[in-house]
Amino acid sequence: MFNQVLNEAINLVNKGETEEGLTLLENITPTLHDEEKLQLADQYYQWGIIDKAHEIIEELHFLYPDEIQITLFLAELKIDLENEEEAIELLNMVSKEHESYPHALLLLADLYQMQGLPEVSEQKLKEAKEILPQEPVLDFALGELYFHQGQYNHAISYYQGLLEEHDLISGVNLHQRLAECLSANGQFEEALDHYKQTIESQEDADTLFGYGFTAYQGGFYKTAIQQFLTLKEADPYYTSFYLYLAKAYEQEGLLEESLETVQEGIKVDEYNKDLYLFGGKIAIKVGQIPTAENLLRESLAIDPGHIEAAITLSHVFLQDERYDDVVDLITEIKRYGEDDPQFEWNLARAYHQKEEYTQALKHYDLAYTSFKDQRDFLHEYGYFLLEEGRRQQAKEVFQEILKQDPSNVEIDEILLQLEDEF
Repeated sequence: MFNQVLNEAINLVNKGETEEGLTLLENITPTLHDEEKLQLADQYYQWGIIDKAHEIIEELHFLYPDEIQITLFLAELKIDLENEEEAIELLNMVSKEHESYPHALLLLADLYQMQGLPEVSEQKLKEAKEILPQEPVLDFALGELYFHQGQYNHAISYYQGLLEEHDLISGVNLHQRLAECLSANGQFEEALDHYKQTIESQEDADTLFGYGFTAYQGGFYKTAIQQFLTLKEADPYYTSFYLYLAKAYEQEGLLEESLETVQEGIKVDEYNKDLYLFGGKIAIKVGQIPTAENLLRESLAIDPGHIEAAITLSHVFLQDERYDDVVDLITEIKRYGEDDPQFEWNLARAYHQKEEYTQALKHYDLAYTSFKDQRDFLHEYGYFLLEEGRRQQAKEVFQEILKQDPSNVEIDEILLQLEDEF
């Protein structure tokens, strides 16, 4: 009788007549034997109706406190209901001698990991593995623990061992997990082999992105482009790929395609400051200066303290001899508390060209500490000092250049002239 009613309820739920199916089961529940109640609780659990399953199993646990399978079931339900401490208490009731003890340890490991106690979780899993050394579920659990803790070398060894006999455990594709670990570990080429095997059975957006991103990191730009384009066709709103597709195109020398990709990405991810910044840089490379300025200004509109965007835009202004714009831009970003040595160098250049030499000297002096190992800066600074009649200071700067580049004949001659003056 019960099985007939249960099957009828399942059919109703499967047809979308959920309320009718659940009502049928509620009406029959008071007449059920304990074994039938256990079966009913399991069905509720499969449907995700945790509270009803919990109500039944808690009653059965009260009646049969020594029935370990009921205890474990109740513990799992309490985990789902986020009653973690009660679940731990139940699991600790399982005797070490009982055959279900490893299962209890596995559940405890999950709980402790959820509570941010990975060391305790690892301890429980290793204890279970001593009892069942060949159990793949335990190897998988250890692999997952290490994976989520970023201990990729440990995780890799477990996943590789499992792949000898399994491709899938608990709904997780082991080739994909291994690919993610190898990629995170910098073993990009090996990771690509496992992504290829993953794609054969699982071509979802996350896998395609992981495959493309790993190929990009490993310098396999054509492969990266191929995977990102496949992802674009499958899901153009998966916004993370646009920046890396644009970067892969750049690496292949396809600058127009790179800029076009940025512009497509902006349409679906209009607040991505890094996409605007990269687009600005590519626009500069292809000579589209007004486009570059617009993109860089958009990046700064999203994040007024975006240092790299401000530096890049200030270079554009310097190249276009828009010196007032350089000063205005850097002065504005400094109001947001941002600072960078390049700001000082670019301000020095701008004030120099504006013939505001006192301001230029101030900013050259501020930049010197950060750029004293860069010959381009030292040349510029040294000649500026000469122009300003600061010959002793210029001499010290030129000596620094010669120290870095002893074969520089031009600087050597300037120093000889300066030596004659002192």
